[in-house]
Amino acid sequence: MKFTAQQIADQIGARVEGDPQTILSKFSKIDAGEPEGLSFLANPTYTHYLYNTAASAVLVSEDFQPEKPISCTLIRVKDPYLAFAQLMTFYQQQRCKTGVSPFASVSAKAVIGKNVYIGDFVSISDGAVIGDNSELYPHTYIGDDVRIGHDTILHSGVKVYHDCVIGNHCTIHAGSVIGVDGFGFAPQSDKQYMKIPQMGNVVIEDHVDIGANSCIDRSTMGSTIIHAGVKTSNFIEIAHNCEIGENTVMSAMCGIAGSTKIGKNCMLGGQAGVNWHLNIGDNVRVGAHSAVNNNLKSGSSVFGTPAFDSKESLKCTALYRRLPDMLKRIEELEAQVEKLQQ
Repeated sequence: MKFTAQQIADQIGARVEGDPQTILSKFSKIDAGEPEGLSFLANPTYTHYLYNTAASAVLVSEDFQPEKPISCTLIRVKDPYLAFAQLMTFYQQQRCKTGVSPFASVSAKAVIGKNVYIGDFVSISDGAVIGDNSELYPHTYIGDDVRIGHDTILHSGVKVYHDCVIGNHCTIHAGSVIGVDGFGFAPQSDKQYMKIPQMGNVVIEDHVDIGANSCIDRSTMGSTIIHAGVKTSNFIEIAHNCEIGENTVMSAMCGIAGSTKIGKNCMLGGQAGVNWHLNIGDNVRVGAHSAVNNNLKSGSSVFGTPAFDSKESLKCTALYRRLPDMLKRIEELEAQVEKLQQ
């Protein structure tokens, strides 16, 4: 598809500076622009690329002031990064697939909405409901009585166990498993373990994105709940009976242990871990590699293993680097004291 710079500007409420009839047919990075490519400038670090980019048009902020001549067309908008994301989303929506592959297995007891795409070797079980405009890519498995809302995308190899619920406008990336049994085993007197049946499900609300190869465990009873707007990266583990608040984000390889509740608008850095049965307030920040072992109040910012106040943790990290020198000085002082005692 091809658009003019003016059509793009009209789509996002922007203003064209340059040729409004500039043709745009693709997205491109500003440092490796292409003819008919649309790029964006949000980070000042990349400003120098703007003066030589081969992109035909670049989204810039309304107050950007170039220091050199520019050959490309500028599209001025309040937030270039957000506008670029909106345009990419619009473009992606135009490419939505529809139709059911003859190699798919769809139960006669399933309910399939309008304009749904079901790829090769997808398996949809009894009682499942798939909403309008949703896309299920090859090798996806949908268990009994699963409900999936409209405009939701499940990429190749996603598995959704029985009774789980996925909302509208969600994206679950390849290899993720929704509704796997929670890790529940009761120790017995003979040192063996008895499995505790996991009778609940997983409920994922609207506008949630789950990264590739992630696992969200079904609850023992009730539901593991992922609230609206949550975004997780790849290799995430969310254990049984957890509840993740609205618009919380997690970087790759985070692990949330069972029965922990995380509030709204939280941010967890890569490889952060949160212990079980904890309550994490709203607007909490957890640094990468941190291990959270205690409840956290709303607005907290923590870092470290174990995690505590970020500023104090960074001070301790700075001191830790000085320990070898401090040890050497202590040993020298001890030697001097020993001489004086002699």
